[in-house]
Amino acid sequence: MKAPDRRSFLKIAGTSLGIGVLYSAYPAALAKGEVGDIFASLGKQSGEKVTPFSFLQLSDAHVGFNGPPDPLGTKAFEHAVDMVNALPQRPDLVLFTGDLTHDTEDKDIHIQRMKQFQEISKKINVPVIRHVPGEHDAGLDGGALYREFFGESHYSFDHRGVHFIALDNVSRAKPEVGAEQLDWLKKDLARFSKSAPIVGFTHRPLFDLRPDWEWFTSDGDDVMNALSPYDNVTVLYGHIHRDDEHEIGKVHHYAARSLIFAYPDPTGIAGPRKPIPFDKDHPFKNLGIRSINVNGKSKPGTQSLAVTDVELTAREFSGINGVHQLLKNPNI
Repeated sequence: MKAPDRRSFLKIAGTSLGIGVLYSAYPAALAKGEVGDIFASLGKQSGEKVTPFSFLQLSDAHVGFNGPPDPLGTKAFEHAVDMVNALPQRPDLVLFTGDLTHDTEDKDIHIQRMKQFQEISKKINVPVIRHVPGEHDAGLDGGALYREFFGESHYSFDHRGVHFIALDNVSRAKPEVGAEQLDWLKKDLARFSKSAPIVGFTHRPLFDLRPDWEWFTSDGDDVMNALSPYDNVTVLYGHIHRDDEHEIGKVHHYAARSLIFAYPDPTGIAGPRKPIPFDKDHPFKNLGIRSINVNGKSKPGTQSLAVTDVELTAREFSGINGVHQLLKNPNI
């Protein structure tokens, strides 16, 4: 059987405000019985049988931030928790891709923000929540306080046959992973075959999306060189406060929207980065639904991932019925 490609591995089922992206790790079925063949093949390669599951990516809550361009504080984060808990099928885990809190030079205040984040996030009804730091969590103290609350800032784990890698590209007070972590990454990957399904998650993009806006990682190329031999790699990140999708080589990169305010599409914009102004009549504008569906019947020359973005209005945000309907029919 032909080895499954990266698009066959990751199916993205739907999203809601602040949820970011709901991912289903389920190979696309191109013919009856092929899903089982793909699982069996990946299981032989990785040493653990791959079984279907879904997980969520959340990002950039900035707990402690309050004011222009968004006076809502933690409201979007709290409602995101409610929406996650209302999903018809409970995800296995949540990955939070950084900037859990908003930074401050007052350690006592930052401690309170860390505690507030934990108080809100612990209400999410999922078995496992994993984190990586953003620069607002770890940039001022090298990640010391972050590690007190959340443990190591880079690590890996396996779940149902999928290998997850958490990368820290903020704690060195600059957008960098660093030589020590790169060595660790190479050793971590060494036990896996080239077809093993791998999901990396980090805060900043690992490629030069917009360097003058600090949307990059200086040694991101070194990270990607370590990942490039592998055939089934997905990288999730935050930081840019908007959805984004890039395919570079054999690696697909996805960014989640933020839980606080949005940045514009940088294409064609000169000058410094500026948030999208808050609209009091449409408080959740640009914090929308991102639905990505694998139809499983891709034709030559077409994309196997269909992406639909639906902006949340205040009416849609007032309840979850619309969200449930979207998840039932992600092609609307």
